[in-house]
Amino acid sequence: MRLVCRRPVAHYLVLKRVHSAFGSFREGVGYLLCRDMAGRKRKKDDHENQRDLKVSPAELKSLHCGNGPGAAEVRPETEQSPYFKQDQQHRLGEDFFNKPCISLAKALLGKVLVRRCTDGTELQGKIVETEAYLGGEDKASHSVGGKRTERNTAMFMKPGTIYVYPIYGIYLCMNVSSQGEGAAVLLRSLEPLQGQPLMRQLRAARRRDGARQLKDKELCNGPSKLCQALSIPRCFDRRDLASDPEVWLEQDPRAPPPESHDVVSASRIGIESHGEWATKPLRFYLRGHSCISVVNKEAERQAGTVMHDLGASDVQSDTGQQDVIT
Repeated sequence: MRLVCRRPVAHYLVLKRVHSAFGSFREGVGYLLCRDMAGRKRKKDDHENQRDLKVSPAELKSLHCGNGPGAAEVRPETEQSPYFKQDQQHRLGEDFFNKPCISLAKALLGKVLVRRCTDGTELQGKIVETEAYLGGEDKASHSVGGKRTERNTAMFMKPGTIYVYPIYGIYLCMNVSSQGEGAAVLLRSLEPLQGQPLMRQLRAARRRDGARQLKDKELCNGPSKLCQALSIPRCFDRRDLASDPEVWLEQDPRAPPPESHDVVSASRIGIESHGEWATKPLRFYLRGHSCISVVNKEAERQAGTVMHDLGASDVQSDTGQQDVIT
């Protein structure tokens, strides 16, 4: 079966049909569609500079899993974390991730996600927004009711396990498992710190021809955007963030950890159909930061009462051993 799409809109509609018809084959079909489009000769237009930012599927694949032809050419320079050059003991280890879900979601704020590509290039972004998914009775969680599937297995693995899942068949989201059965934290937004030229290329590869150049604050201000900008592939699912050589977390040497009054607690995004869980303040972000995906002004006015709406009987404090939902 061969599917051919000549326009982005048609491409999207076909992907929706494939998603419905084939289920688990959606990613493979999506890749074939992208490869088919990339192989066609593009018409010349007046946006030469923007077109030069495009990265071919082969080059994207080389960033993920190997050293394909042309991989070095799309990287403007090789940048490395000072911790990688000196001493890996400074990266965040297993103890950091071994926390209740809500505690980990807040602790991740201000930490630096580092993605090391195959040629040594390192992309870095500071985490500025997260969402906690508690499992159990959390109706917005993929593991609600303790449901375990092939897709969400990483949510039940040890704290610090990466959970990468697809949405709409063509985009990805990155999560980190925590304490608690089936609990994990979604990485929602980053502040780009290093490798912005390559991030811009990676984002441009998934955008229409002639689209305006993205500002730095727009590179990673969403869960799927940050996966594109840092070249996070599906094959990172179930990897250990505490020990993986291609992706890890560091303390930010540029700034002190955020204080509690800097953290805003708000409702999560895109879960409006999940009843009372749609309004629980399980999204956390740094107040006033320009890279936040969605600002909640009302929540910011109440930032001094983080988690107050859940009540003492709903969730234990950060010193508790686990998140308890009643």
